[in-house]
This record gives sequence, C-alpha cells and structure tokens, in this order.
Amino acid sequence: MREAGEGLGADAVLLGFVRAVRAAGVDASAERVYAFLRAVAVLRPGLRADVYWAGRATLCGGHDDLERYERVFAAYFGAHDEPARPTVRATPAPRPRLVLRDAPPGPRAPGGGEPSGPPTATLASSAEVLRHRDVAELSAAERAQLNRLLAAFALHGRTRRSARRRPARRGDVDPRRTVRALLRRGGEPARPHRHARVERPRRVVLLVDVSGSMAPYADALLRFAHAAVRGGRTEVFTIGTRLTRVTRELSHRDPDLAMAALAAAVPDWRGGTRLGELLREFLNRWGQRGLARGAVVVLLSDGWERGDPELLAAQMRRLHGLAHRVVWANPRKARPGYAPLAAGMAAALPSVDDFVEGHSLLALERLAQVVRGTTESGTTVPGARRRGVDRA
Repeated sequence: MREAGEGLGADAVLLGFVRAVRAAGVDASAERVYAFLRAVAVLRPGLRADVYWAGRATLCGGHDDLERYERVFAAYFGAHDEPARPTVRATPAPRPRLVLRDAPPGPRAPGGGEPSGPPTATLASSAEVLRHRDVAELSAAERAQLNRLLAAFALHGRTRRSARRRPARRGDVDPRRTVRALLRRGGEPARPHRHARVERPRRVVLLVDVSGSMAPYADALLRFAHAAVRGGRTEVFTIGTRLTRVTRELSHRDPDLAMAALAAAVPDWRGGTRLGELLREFLNRWGQRGLARGAVVVLLSDGWERGDPELLAAQMRRLHGLAHRVVWANPRKARPGYAPLAAGMAAALPSVDDFVEGHSLLALERLAQVVRGTTESGTTVPGARRRGVDRA
C-alpha cells in the first residue's frame, strides 16, 4: 500500500475524509471544512488525536453527528488506538497525544522535526485510494476496510413539502392560533403566530441486482443498502430470477448479521436476470399501491436481461410515471469504452432520469448525492435522460 505522500497530497487525504463524513450524513458545510483544515494546520497534523479533535470540534453540529463521525474516523484512520480524550486537571498540562506513527523523542523544535503534511498514515492513504478502486478488484483486507466505510453511509431522498404545517418563527400567519391568542388576551393586540410547511425526505426504494453477472459487486451494494435502511425511509428489494423484499433483514444494526439474514432470505443468488418480469411484479404488488409513488427509485444493476427487452421498456415507463425520479447505477459504466448496448440497458435508458456509475466507494458517494438531489457544489446532477421538470 503506498504512502499518502506518493501522489496523494495533504489536502487530498483530509478532503477524502470530509467526503466520507458527508456521505455518513454529517452536514459538513464549506465553512466547517475550512475551519477543520485551519485547525489541523494549527495543531500537529501528524498526530492522530489532533486530527480527531480538530474534526470533532469543527465538522460535527449535533449529537447525531458525533456517532457518525466516530464510525467514519475509525474506518478511515483505523480502529486501533482510540483517540485519547482530554482529562480535567488541577494544573495546566499538555494534552495527551496519540500518534499515527511513533513520535520522535525529545522536545519539539520550532520549524523542524515535525511532519509537514496532514495525516500521512498508511491507513489514511489506503482509505483515500480505496475510494477510487473498483470493488471487483479489491483484496480481502481491502474489502473489510470498504465494509467499515460503507457501514457509516447515510442515504436520504430529496426533500418534499408536505401539506402539514408546524409552528415557525417565519412563514405565513397562522389565523387560528393568532385568534386564540387574541381571545386569551381579551382582544388586546398580540404578536401574530406563524406556521410553515413541514419538509420531509422522500422515500427511497433500492432494487439490487444479485444475479451472476453482478456477483463481484452484490455484497458491497447490499451493505450500502443496509446503511441506507438504517438511515431513514428506505425500502430494499433484490432482483435476479425472483423478487425478494429484504428491508426487514437489513434492519439489523450489525452489518454482518444483516448480511447473514439476507443470505438466508434470498434464494436466487448468482442466478439469471429477469428484469422486466420482476419490475412488473414489483409495480403490481408494491409500486402501484404507493411504495414507488413519489419516491426516488434506484436500480443497481448492469442491465443484462434474459427476458423480453420490450417488457422491460414498458415497465420502466410505468415506473417513471409513478416515481419522483428514477436512478440507474451500473457498475460496468466506469469501464473504458463502455456503451449501453445491452438489450436491457438500452431498453431502460429512455425512462431513466440519472444514469450513474456504481463500481466504487466514490461512485456510491456520488450516487447518494444524486438521490439527495445535490452534488458537493450544491447543483443538481444532470441526468442521462433528463425531462427538464421533476415530478411532484
């Protein structure tokens, strides 16, 4: 495994960590990232504890963020040697430091003897390199590290404004609450009460292909689905020769227990692919009844179809009419010279809003941004078959 200094700049390691924290659901704004980078620069960037506390103090905005931050930090910089927490002392004393590597003995000399870049640990370097690697090419150790990073993911659908309203400082005047307040005061003037519509994330539906052609990617994609189920309103189905709803199996907190339960529930691992028939079954049993209506539906598949491509095209049109947005993540899309020439993929594309890659951790991070409706710069990701107007 190469060192971080070999081709990976200081900022690349830190920004890769920030992207992983964002993928876990921490709302790390540009201002927080800037504060994090400045804090690391002021502290000793070669020390694990300094990096840990700089990120915890600047990137986290609430109690929920702390748990996600802990998981990502352990996966990105290694789970060994937990960061030492500062203790309260009667007299001032130097904060205990836990090093990413052995610290040189003796006092710190100004301007010398210190690492010049941010965390240059091999684990941090390998985590950044791992984000760009194709899942199918990873070793067993790299897959274990990938699984730890995937466990920290969070997947939320685009927000929508519901018909319900709640009290708010800004918004429209709430006539009922305002009148009741006036009556309580005997008609004396009172500040008007206001309310605003509640914004909720849309449901996300994941259809994960577990056929033989998707075998190198199925485990990583299902672990991604497990993190999504834990994060909010997400339903997961596997598709191959049968359609299986696995949301309950993936609700286990422990990823390995969830994968074991899923393996027992799915009978068609590494079989054929009948996308058109299974998509019709999904729409007839679940989608038409409301599961796909107004949701963000994500198909994770290479598009190989053994059935009738015309059937798949017809069912994709039905799905497109029900869902708020249809996203297709294809692990084969990243390969040089790829073109969607497979009969199933070609038939489905006219009804797909966003056609993205799904072969690496970085691709899954971008997929999460597409589902959420933004990129890192805050702009909508352009789709392969954009219709110009999103459905309500």
